[in-house]
Amino acid sequence: MILNDTNMQLILGCIFSLLFVASLTGLLLKKFKLNTHNRKTIENLNQRINAWWVMSIVLLIAILIGTVGTLVLFVFISFCALRECITITPTQLADHQALFWCFFIFLPLQYLLIGLKCYQIFVIFIPVFVFLFIATRVAINGDTVDFLGRVAKIQWSMMIAVYCISYIPALLLLNNDGDQAKNFKLIIFLVIVVEISDVLQYIFGKLLGKHAIVPKLSPNKTMEGFVGGILSASCIGMSLWWITPFNFWQAGFISILMTLLGFCGGLCMSAIKRDRGIKDFGNIIDGHGGMMDRIDSLCFVAPIYFQIMYNFLG
Repeated sequence: MILNDTNMQLILGCIFSLLFVASLTGLLLKKFKLNTHNRKTIENLNQRINAWWVMSIVLLIAILIGTVGTLVLFVFISFCALRECITITPTQLADHQALFWCFFIFLPLQYLLIGLKCYQIFVIFIPVFVFLFIATRVAINGDTVDFLGRVAKIQWSMMIAVYCISYIPALLLLNNDGDQAKNFKLIIFLVIVVEISDVLQYIFGKLLGKHAIVPKLSPNKTMEGFVGGILSASCIGMSLWWITPFNFWQAGFISILMTLLGFCGGLCMSAIKRDRGIKDFGNIIDGHGGMMDRIDSLCFVAPIYFQIMYNFLG
């Protein structure tokens, strides 16, 4: 059983201990008499912590169930994220048939290919076959108004919300000495480093942020938050080298790469939101916004991280 692994027990204990400390800190901060702005910040922080409890428990349950549980969880994540991406812009009636295929045929099939360990098909299924099918299916309906924009939106949504995210459970495909627990630890390492980078960039930005990196795009993303979050998250990644196949310095390099890619993902998703005039992709996760708001960094990290692991492990 996966929980029989000592390192897995230790890392899970650390995660839930950290959440407990964060919850306690949030409750203590709530006791102080604060001005309206600071009180709202603390309320948002507590909402985020509560949401992290739920997300951590759900991920743990999926891991305990095993490969099937993990695949089902990410099918749900991709479905919600894809729905948010499609919903933020109007669709034409001529697009609905293509969208039906995307939601109910191609999305589950992508994860089924992972479950069947069809690596050679999984890596090209959406970028090649689905990419071409979407354009053809929309063209067949004969509606040429903004054809390129409509097709590109669906293709982009499939790539980000389904293809890129599917690389996370695809880590279970790796032949990691035949030890499935090692593959689950690779997933945990990825999620911890990328998500804690987001959290620390948020905290450093709130505490020290003065210089916005791209003011017109995301005024909350500051140079201070970027540097503080990237460096501290990378140090945490280095300290977790023992749950990866890497040594201390390799884990540090991979962590820096992941945090930088995660920042790029968040920046691009912010550009989409500003273009559409929305604050969040949705409201499914209290304190965080939509599913895509929570996984935006992972979208850019997961494919690169998988390929590094795939080539490193042979």
